[in-house]
Amino acid sequence: DRTERAARRANRATVAPSPTAVPPSVAAPAPTTAPPASPRPPATTVPVPASCAGYSGNRRTGCALLGNFGFGVSQMSALDQLWTHESGWNPRATNPSSGAYGIPQALPGSKMSVFGADWRTNPATQITWGLSYIKQRYGSPASAWAYWLAHGWY
Repeated sequence: DRTERAARRANRATVAPSPTAVPPSVAAPAPTTAPPASPRPPATTVPVPASCAGYSGNRRTGCALLGNFGFGVSQMSALDQLWTHESGWNPRATNPSSGAYGIPQALPGSKMSVFGADWRTNPATQITWGLSYIKQRYGSPASAWAYWLAHGWY
């Protein structure tokens, strides 16, 4: 695991064009396989809070989904920095060395399938998985970003 993370640190994700359409609300995808280690919020349509108005594209989706995991919009700055460094918020970003995939750079990318079969292409599925991972492992996007700053990976 450390070797893979070191490879990710040395070889940041390559970035391919990302979809630009942003829905007025974001549907959190329903799980299609076994649940992850921690409980996740129920799949619902999430309105985009007015406090997310300054974000667009996949960042806006991420901002809208923060509340599903008990995070306030104040965590968006840390999440934005984290995933900008990891993938540029591109759902098709792939690390050429490790194979880490998507906006949160899941390794392997197929881990995200617990939130939807469309994990390869759906930013909302990837963001939902990524926020679940951050909550379970670090407690908050700010803590995950602090870890990234200290280690160059999360």
